[in-house]
Amino acid sequence: MNLEPPVPPEVMAAVRAPFVALGATRIDVPVMQPLGLLLDLAGEAMRARLFVIQGEAGAETCLRADFTIPVVRAHIAAAHSAPERRYVYEGKAFRVAPRDSDHPEEFLQIGLEAFGGGQSPAADAEVAGLAWRASAAGGRGDLNMVLGDVSLFSAFIDALGLADVLAARLKRSFSRPRALRAELTRAQAAAAPARQGDRLTGLIAGLGETEARAVLEDLWALAGIQPIGGRSAGEIVHRLVERSGAASAPRLSEAESDLVKRYLAVADRPRRALDQVAALAREGGADLDAALDAWSQRLDALGADGAPEDRLTLATGFVRAFGYYDGFLFEILSDALGEITPIAGGGRYDSLPTRLGGAAPGAGAVGCMVRPARAWASADGSGTRPA
Repeated sequence: MNLEPPVPPEVMAAVRAPFVALGATRIDVPVMQPLGLLLDLAGEAMRARLFVIQGEAGAETCLRADFTIPVVRAHIAAAHSAPERRYVYEGKAFRVAPRDSDHPEEFLQIGLEAFGGGQSPAADAEVAGLAWRASAAGGRGDLNMVLGDVSLFSAFIDALGLADVLAARLKRSFSRPRALRAELTRAQAAAAPARQGDRLTGLIAGLGETEARAVLEDLWALAGIQPIGGRSAGEIVHRLVERSGAASAPRLSEAESDLVKRYLAVADRPRRALDQVAALAREGGADLDAALDAWSQRLDALGADGAPEDRLTLATGFVRAFGYYDGFLFEILSDALGEITPIAGGGRYDSLPTRLGGAAPGAGAVGCMVRPARAWASADGSGTRPA
């Protein structure tokens, strides 16, 4: 297992200091976590990054890959816990390194998880500003912050007036770029020519699966076909029903697909990016005034909290690895380390406590984490300490 280099005590103290100053409740959570729950919340694609442990009776657990989910669970489990509470943590997390990578698989994180207090842009800015100060305390002078917003994409899609099922499918795909690209590729100006067999597919799919299976078995009998091995009639019918459903599902027009693609391509200094989003919204007949006003408030608060706007980029297609984020999100990067090695990150996950049986929607939940070993300027000899 790859390990991080030890961070000097004075650097650890400097990175830790902004979190200590909050006066939040200190929390520790178990290293062993239920695998199924994490995959349900973060997505099956995360399995490849987890250290999975096979327990008795086939039960699977994994080493703690992230603190947000276990801290949310601990907050909910504390019956005496006030609905509005802040927790700070410091501990090791574990993730399998990507192939051909020398990333450490056991690493230290310092972080904050804040519950309650609603969903104000000022709270988002406070958490991002905290992560910025802690990251800068490591001594690097080449920091940048990339910003994104899952809820802004949802608002953009909703405002386009798409069919409900199509809008829902696009929003579900946002945190999975490959699935979203596939959805955008499905767009077409006119119906594609029917493929051989599509008529039979449509006829069978129009029946119930039990009746369709009987029809298919009758066809085999009339044709003297004796299936040997391979798929059963039930399996074939199920696949035909799925194909028919996919073919008949509402899809974007080419113009709508182009508009969404251009939205996802926006990446600029935040206020210029917001102007571009506003122009795209007007082009699509959408009203995003409320969402864009919230972003202006967030940027004002971020500037007041010490994050210089010339170091910020708003990228509308930006997502993070864990799929439970549902609003504002961010990562802090170093030019020397590159985009795949973030120093810090976080965002808003208002729906997560509710999904785990906790606070009612609207209570608000936002957090961040910092990797001290990455924040330390001398860790790779490439960072520079500001004067």
